[in-house]
Amino acid sequence: MRGAIAAGHPLTAEAGAAMLRAGGNAVDAAVAAMLASCVTEPLLTGLGAAGYMMIAPAGGTPVLLDFSAEAPGREKVGERAPLDPITVHFGDADQEFHVGPSSVAAFGLPAGAVKAATYGRAPLEDLVATAATYAREGHRVNRYQAYVTSLLLPLAHSIGLNALEEGDLLVQHEVAEALDRLGHEGADPFYTGDIAAAIVDEISLHGGDLTRTDLLAYEVAQREPLHARHRGRDVRTNPPPAMGGALLTQMLEALPDNPSQQDLVRAMATPKRHLNRLGSTTHISVLDADGTACSVTTTNGAGSGISIAGVHLNNMMGEEDLSPDGFFRHLPGDRLPSMMAPTVVTRDGGAELVLGSAGSSRICGAILQVLVNVLDRGMPAQQAVDAPRLHPGADRLHVEPGIRPETELPVTRFRAPNMFFGGCQLVEMTGSGLIRGGADHRRDGAVVIV
Repeated sequence: MRGAIAAGHPLTAEAGAAMLRAGGNAVDAAVAAMLASCVTEPLLTGLGAAGYMMIAPAGGTPVLLDFSAEAPGREKVGERAPLDPITVHFGDADQEFHVGPSSVAAFGLPAGAVKAATYGRAPLEDLVATAATYAREGHRVNRYQAYVTSLLLPLAHSIGLNALEEGDLLVQHEVAEALDRLGHEGADPFYTGDIAAAIVDEISLHGGDLTRTDLLAYEVAQREPLHARHRGRDVRTNPPPAMGGALLTQMLEALPDNPSQQDLVRAMATPKRHLNRLGSTTHISVLDADGTACSVTTTNGAGSGISIAGVHLNNMMGEEDLSPDGFFRHLPGDRLPSMMAPTVVTRDGGAELVLGSAGSSRICGAILQVLVNVLDRGMPAQQAVDAPRLHPGADRLHVEPGIRPETELPVTRFRAPNMFFGGCQLVEMTGSGLIRGGADHRRDGAVVIV
């Protein structure tokens, strides 16, 4: 057994599994999968996206790579164009998103991929190869991606996605070319070269804040992970300036052993941000046979609706969750806050759980409930991910079928497991040395054991 990967799309997982089969380590698999997700999950992530990667080398010191979005505006000239509002219809509710040139923040994914590759064994060109093939030859749109596309149809059209229904063949020639450039030239074209120039010229022409100086100044930050203890394990997660890891550690510290439903609700009842019902995020978890763990979460926000040279640009400056005090309050160069919380759990120094989740403000709660399911309730990985979840909002408790609420809050009961409750991908090393995984079918996740 060479390891296991859990991801938000079967082809994303397969790209990482191919690296494990070829002798790569967990980081190689995670980078290959992350790049593949830019192709297979195009409205959730992309080369213009941002994220975080937790790397826990076997017997080594864990590190968090922060390649999150930065507020633009260094040496900005001219007036800023207003954000473009679009309304997304969720069936039972509508939500306004804010897109367009002024929504674009400095992106981190190309730089993050190059930095992460230094922790692996394979050359960057090999890590890009499967993703580029998916983009060039096309892949069939699956059920969940078709659903996301239906929600964000105006953005899908504006970035040139022409495969909209389940089973349609999605070919992305410009994305393939951009990935090839990344594999052969590294991140330079995206930050100092011709791709960066094309992006900035287009954004500036239409009143956005992103400048050449913003991209030139962009760097991946290496951070010491936050640390918490639970059930005799060490839990390491995303540190500040991100918010998600800090909230997760607070929740863990508030839990007793063998927590009840009420204990979970109390621990999760932290101040809430605006509830982004989509949670346009994806997560990948990998554990290799040597014990190296890698957990990575990326996001494009809802996407800006602008794609240039194969780079689908984010709309982080237009995400209300990231600007609770109002848009454009962040100073140029500020790392934007995030709820993303890639997490690794170790026991006696060895990786036991690798996990994280999509889901905006529900990320921490989803991770917490899966951790409790495994560590306190003894569930195997897939059962822990499949188990019904709850989420305490500002004024009500949201629950999936199978939960009998013990609360005085009004209750919103979902008729089936729902993407609202996140997309948690989990890999587990059992006490007997068996590697197994749990894929979140709420978002059509997949596990591959190699």
